[in-house]
Amino acid sequence: MAEKARWYVVHTYSGYENKVKANLEKTIENRNLQNLIFDVQVPMEEVVETKNEKTKVVQRKKFPGYVLVKMLMTDDSWYVVRNTRGVTGFVGPGSKPVPLTDEEIEFMGIKEPLVNIDVEVGENVKIVSGPLENFVAQIREINYEKRKIKALVNMFGRETPVELDFNQIEKI
Repeated sequence: MAEKARWYVVHTYSGYENKVKANLEKTIENRNLQNLIFDVQVPMEEVVETKNEKTKVVQRKKFPGYVLVKMLMTDDSWYVVRNTRGVTGFVGPGSKPVPLTDEEIEFMGIKEPLVNIDVEVGENVKIVSGPLENFVAQIREINYEKRKIKALVNMFGRETPVELDFNQIEKI
């Protein structure tokens, strides 16, 4: 179900970003909406500030007045987010929220929750997303730092090498 969830931008009162995040997370838990709303983020960045000749690194909101929500867009999820205290609305024309593209998500530095997999070299895995969805791949190499595997997929009677992210595969 989570693969159909998209990221949406929610406009908030300035300075209420963290309160909105906390309120939304509480509402998701209280109403058991984990199957509709998957993640709420306030993107932060490290900035070097100099004050009174002292330099320090501080966390600053990347997009003040906005919160990012990963959710399945339904009437219920829309209503819950829209009526969260501090939310002024979704970003998009009228009442139709527009999901972010993959490029926008990457540009904004949204980190998908890390997926840890329990697989070994030589093992077969099922590809669960991307152009090779539903194919079976045999793992040749695992790169834990980049969170990728190199594998062979049997296509058109020959083995084809592919590189896949951890979140694109699942253990068979």
